[in-house]
Parts: sequence; structure tokens; C-alpha cells
Amino acid sequence: MKIINEDLATLKQLIQTKTQQLTDEKVVTAVQVIIANVIKNGDQALQDYEKQFDQVTIDQFKLDQATIDAAYDNLDADVKAALLLAKRNITSFHEKEKATGFIDAEQPGVLRGQKLLPLNRVGLYVPGGTAAYPSTILMSALPAKIAGVNEVIMVTPPQKDGINPAVLAAAKIAGVDAIYQVGGAQAIAALAYGTASIPQVDKIIGPGNVFVATAKKQVFGQVAIDMVAGPSEIGIIADDSANPRELAADLLSQAEHDKLARPILITDSSRLAQAVSDNVDSQLKVLPRTEIATASVNNKGFIAVVDQVTDMFELMNTVAPEHLEIQLENPTQYLNLIKNAGSVFLGRYASEPLGDYVAGPNHILPTSGTARFSSPLGVYDFVKRTSFIQYTAPALAKEAKAITTLARVEGLEGHARAIEARFDTYYD
Repeated sequence: MKIINEDLATLKQLIQTKTQQLTDEKVVTAVQVIIANVIKNGDQALQDYEKQFDQVTIDQFKLDQATIDAAYDNLDADVKAALLLAKRNITSFHEKEKATGFIDAEQPGVLRGQKLLPLNRVGLYVPGGTAAYPSTILMSALPAKIAGVNEVIMVTPPQKDGINPAVLAAAKIAGVDAIYQVGGAQAIAALAYGTASIPQVDKIIGPGNVFVATAKKQVFGQVAIDMVAGPSEIGIIADDSANPRELAADLLSQAEHDKLARPILITDSSRLAQAVSDNVDSQLKVLPRTEIATASVNNKGFIAVVDQVTDMFELMNTVAPEHLEIQLENPTQYLNLIKNAGSVFLGRYASEPLGDYVAGPNHILPTSGTARFSSPLGVYDFVKRTSFIQYTAPALAKEAKAITTLARVEGLEGHARAIEARFDTYYD
């Protein structure tokens, strides 16, 4: 793994260059065609695309409950126990995110407030392909259910040998209301616009490939989306007290996700940097997903050596990583130096996969530097806020002059007259 010794300004420039996301115009155009076809031809378009892309003929999109129940009943006992443990911890954490509205009646004759309303129906996209992610189903559906969402539906690409049983079991554990066998950009279009078989949703959540991500961008506005997720990334801040074998393993835990994943270590120790680099190289040789991880390490990963702890945090705040490990002595004392990160892992025994599976905080996190302005998925993503106002006549009279003044400054006479109509000063 390459080690970089440069000044802070040069390192920041390197990070910003590696974060830039390029738009593939061919993908944009292809997705536009797919969405337009689904809008026009509905289920028929979905069937055609599933046959073309997944080589599966679908007669019935909705998966029958008996198949889901059988997957749960026959699931390996250890897998089931792990999913149930994850559910308990995810639920206990996200229950604490629940918020309530408020009523403000402090001013005489004025009632103001805000009420929180859950979304009615949410669509969860679950990728198919080489990997299955039952943990992501729990992370997506459970906060929605805690928020009070009426219906959570799931879409996932059909598989020739059937959908992974752990995926189906996780959906049942998480309380998913219906599962539909459809994937890709066509699934996003179906969720956004609805078809005869698949109902329209209010919000789409969940990761996917570049076609799914592009489709989510294009349907935003028709429906809400959680985020446009990029490749996974991990940033580690460590000093000479950290264990290089463990740091290398943590870096590779994210590198194995995707060839474009970003594993980054920032340290003030040249000795540690070399030891971690050597450990990454040796561990790559025996990692099952070595081809993917090697491409990630070689093309997107690096170890930066800086002068002091504050430089480590300043540089990592520029990265704004999806996952941030603090492998320093007394790591909690550095929390105030963290400005941009999706989720933070403190100390030797908070390895990143802990957060992926069972700790409880959500693992659907902002990527590609978007932790500068975005947050992890949570209960708050599944509610909308509605404000309300009530004034008595004396209260409105007290503020009428200010309202009509501002209305006329903006050239909106009708606004001013709507207020004056209540006080016998309205003119036909």
C-alpha cells in the first residue's frame, strides 16, 4: 500500500482529486430510456428488462408469503440469532431518535406549532448479484417502522436459483410488508411512478450500482430519496500505539466491497505506516475477494504520514469519510476534533464491521465526501414536518402593518389586501 509523505496542502489536494465523481453520460441516457419505458409500459417493460438484464422470466412480481416464511423457518440458527441480535440493537438505538412536534403559545392570541407525520409508503432497494446484504435490510426497514411508516415494500433483482434466504428472512424480521422481484433502474422507476403490480412510494432508500444510483437521481422530485451512495470508504487515524495487523484488516474490510472503495490511513508514525503497508500486502494474498480489494488499495487507497495529531484530523475532515476509526490512546478525547464523518469508531475494539452489523447505529452512511453536509440514515428520514398557525383578531391586528408593508415591498398587493380585508380596509 503506497505511503505518501507530503505537506498538508498537497495531501488535501490529493484527497479532493480522488473524491471527484464523474458523470457517465451513456449511463444517464440509458437510465432515461428505461424510466420513460417503465412510465409508458409499466409491468411489461419490467418483464422485458428482467429477461434482458437478469435472464429471468417473471410472471408474478410479488413474492408469495409462503416462500418468505419458509426462508425464515429454514434459516441457519446462527444466522437467525445474529439477525435477531442486530434487530434488537438497531431498534434500541433508533428508538432514541424519535422526535415529537411542539406547540408554542407564549405570545397572547398566537398559537404556533409543528407536527411530525410519518411517510405513508417507502420503497427499499436491495442489490442482488454476487453479494447479499441482509444487514442493510434491517438498517433500512427498522427505522422506517419505528418512525411509523405505514408500508415498507422491498424490491430486489430476481435470481435464477431464487432470492437469498437470508435476505428474505431479514425482510421478515424487519417487518417488510411486501417483496417484489425486480431490480436495476427499472425497479427505481417502478417505485417512483408505480405500475399495475408495484405501488408508488413516497421515498426510495437503499444502495445499488451506477444505474440504480443514476435512476435515483433522475426520479428525485417525483419521490424523495435517501442519498446517492458512492463506493464504500474507511478513514483511520492512528498513532504508534495502534496494532498494524488490525489496522490492515480494517482497511481491507472496506476495500473488499468495491474496486472503487477508498481505504485511507493517516498517521504521525512512519514506522506504523510501513508496518501497515506490509500487513496489507500480506493479507491481500489470502483474502478471498483479493482482486477487488487489490484494485481498491492500489487505485484509491493510501497511507499519509503527517507531523502531528491536529494535522491528522484536519486532513481527515477534508476526506469526510463514510467510516472513521480513531485508533489513538483515549480516543474519546478527540471527538471535538471531528467535523466531517458518517460514523465514528472509537478505539481498538470498535472495528468498522461492528457498526456494519450489530452495534445499532445505522450503517447507511454518506459517502464520497458528502459527510460534509449529510447524515446517517435514521428515523428522522421517514417523517415530514408540518407547521400550523392560529392568530386571534387582536394578535393579527398587532402585526398587520408589518405584513402589508412587506407585501407591498415585494409588489404583492393581493397579499396586503388579504390582511386588510379582515379589518374593513379592503378595497374592491
